Amino acid sequence: MEPLRADWNAAQLKAGDAKERGDVKEAVAAVRAFHHALCSTRVLDPACGTGNFLYVSLELMKRLEGEVLEALAELGETETIGLEEVDPHQFLGIELNVRAAAIAELVLWIGYLQQHYRNRSEHPAEPILKAFGNIQQKDAVLTWDGYPELQFEMRDGEAVQVFPNARRPDWPEAEFIVGNPPFIGGANLRSRMDAGYAEALWRAHPHMNESADFVMYWWDRAAELLTRKKATLRRFGLVTTNSISQVFQRRVMERHLNAKAPVSIIFAVPDHPWTKASKDSAAVRIAMTTAQAGAHLGESRVVVSEAGLDTDTPVIAFATRGGRINSDLSIGTDLTRITPLASNEGVSSPGVKLHGSGFIVTPAEAEHIGLGRRPGLERHIRPYRNGRDLTGHSRKVMIIDLFGLSAGQVRQDYPEVYQHLYDTVRVGRLAQAAKSPTKDAKAYADQWWQFGKPRSELRPALDGRHRYIATVETTKHRVFQFLDASILPDNMILAFASADGWHLAVLSSQLHVTWTLSVGGVLEDRPRYTKSGCFDPFPFPDPDEATRATLRALGEELDATRKTVQAEHPDLTLTGLYNVLEKVRAGTALSDAEADVKARGRVLILKDLHDQIDRATADAYGWPHDLTDEQILEKLVALNAERAREEAAGHVRWLRPDYQIPRFAKGAAAPKTGELDLGANVVAIDKGLPAFPKDKGEQVMAIRAVLQASGRPMDAAAVSRAFKGGGRKIEQRVVQALNTLVRYAEITALADGTFAARRAA
Repeated sequence: MEPLRADWNAAQLKAGDAKERGDVKEAVAAVRAFHHALCSTRVLDPACGTGNFLYVSLELMKRLEGEVLEALAELGETETIGLEEVDPHQFLGIELNVRAAAIAELVLWIGYLQQHYRNRSEHPAEPILKAFGNIQQKDAVLTWDGYPELQFEMRDGEAVQVFPNARRPDWPEAEFIVGNPPFIGGANLRSRMDAGYAEALWRAHPHMNESADFVMYWWDRAAELLTRKKATLRRFGLVTTNSISQVFQRRVMERHLNAKAPVSIIFAVPDHPWTKASKDSAAVRIAMTTAQAGAHLGESRVVVSEAGLDTDTPVIAFATRGGRINSDLSIGTDLTRITPLASNEGVSSPGVKLHGSGFIVTPAEAEHIGLGRRPGLERHIRPYRNGRDLTGHSRKVMIIDLFGLSAGQVRQDYPEVYQHLYDTVRVGRLAQAAKSPTKDAKAYADQWWQFGKPRSELRPALDGRHRYIATVETTKHRVFQFLDASILPDNMILAFASADGWHLAVLSSQLHVTWTLSVGGVLEDRPRYTKSGCFDPFPFPDPDEATRATLRALGEELDATRKTVQAEHPDLTLTGLYNVLEKVRAGTALSDAEADVKARGRVLILKDLHDQIDRATADAYGWPHDLTDEQILEKLVALNAERAREEAAGHVRWLRPDYQIPRFAKGAAAPKTGELDLGANVVAIDKGLPAFPKDKGEQVMAIRAVLQASGRPMDAAAVSRAFKGGGRKIEQRVVQALNTLVRYAEITALADGTFAARRAA
């Protein structure tokens, strides 16, 4: 409604200006022109269900029409009112369910009649109900030859459903698209759809990544329609799942936001509760986005509090920010533009992914299957840790790691181990391959004595290291610690193949943690640390040796302090220590138990060490100590772009040059050009003055535009000179138009005889 209201405001200004000049006929024409445009405006919901969005759209447009008809009546024009009106033919829908499509059409007629009798006493013209055919019953994102009939081919004696010439269907032309497309995750498309539908959908949309959620196919199509040549579409707004800001969905939006002919998100609510959810359903979180062609700033509303979600009167409070809205629906620093750095290549990886719990054994079970009796087995049965082992109390379990060994070698050298895995892992792998015969499942079954993901890329990076840095992927507190090289990490632990304390200190700094909280995802209420998002693009500082030594000493002391505390007090966990540290920082009162943790856990020492690390890390970058979170992100994103340019020119600041250069420097250090899109803003400035419109109705709008663009108060003479060929010959008309703009509260008349445009709040 915002653009329609803006159009109506412009029409009122033109009509008011004409009345001031005594031209009532022109005033009527301006209002009638808007009414005609309103009655020609089409709204499409391409997943309309039973028509709720279209019903509300019709109601809002009929209310606006009521204002227009009232304005015509005030101008003495009543005879022709009713010859043209907003009616259901303007409200278009696409719906797969035949019953819902029929209901949607009925809902629109009910809405139309309700609004008609609110505004008028006479009945609509006969026939009252008309078969406009405005609700199309079909699939909005996929069609094929022979649609809607299902097509089959005989393959190996069986009839298999096929989708010949799968393609995107046409959508009706409209000025606005609204809707709430179906919520199906990209990972569930195969299981939720008819056989072959997902593959056909992907064939019809080759530009889409297969992990994108189903709703993004609607977002992508609407964005494309915005930027078509001679596009009629002005805006679209969709309700989606809140996963729209995650990486696979962002890729869909980034393609349009960063295109040569871009689309801008002009309104967003990134994370909103789906209110009045039933007690039996999961708590769904949604996002709302509105987009418009061109480069525009937008408004983001972040939910800050919510209550009464299971009632008819939920109370939701927002914090509103304006600016450029990025593809992750953030405002401000565009974190989606960061790029992985060669300097960080090859030194981080998730831990091993087992695909079989039989690999995990207790120390007693390890002895039973040969540890201590079979020579060399100590190299293949190692300590194993998962996230809870690190943040809570360790189970002290071990893992059977046969990486690099064939089944025959295991059978001959470690027969007890072979039999144990044959019995506990092989059976499950074979059953899974039979149930879901994918390529991966078959490979896991064939290599049943090996981990599903043994992380062959991580192992050489750890060779020769006596320890490495680790953090839990999903955890409340972002803690980095050293683990002994003998420990094999779980898949939900990120391992960093560095034994250097200065790397641990930088990773533990508030600068890095702020970065991870912004670029990483969230699982429920726990932040996630991902290799690709958090580590690969992170620009480490490159300080002098004295600063490195300071950071190294602090990193060593931080790790040693925590390990000493846990050795002396086995009941204390890292989660418990950092829970108390968080309260200490916030100045929150501690319970007796928390005060005990504070004392025994040396929490004040941990606080002091982290504070020193934060200051030393800022020094390493050459930045002030008191940066805000937004300033930290701005600087890190800018540094990422700078490092990317350096690396494209052949200069890489390797984290572990001795390990990385022989493996990754080939090509990485060679100058590259034309490969980086660093998002430089190019602003073209037209220094020519605008022409003064010949049409009197357009003149008042042009004068308002000049005042808005100037950003400063101007008198009538200055406004007149702001047009080509302006000056004194148009000044009288400018004075008249300025007075009209003041009367309609579009500008403000100041005491010194100048005029200022009104700014939006």
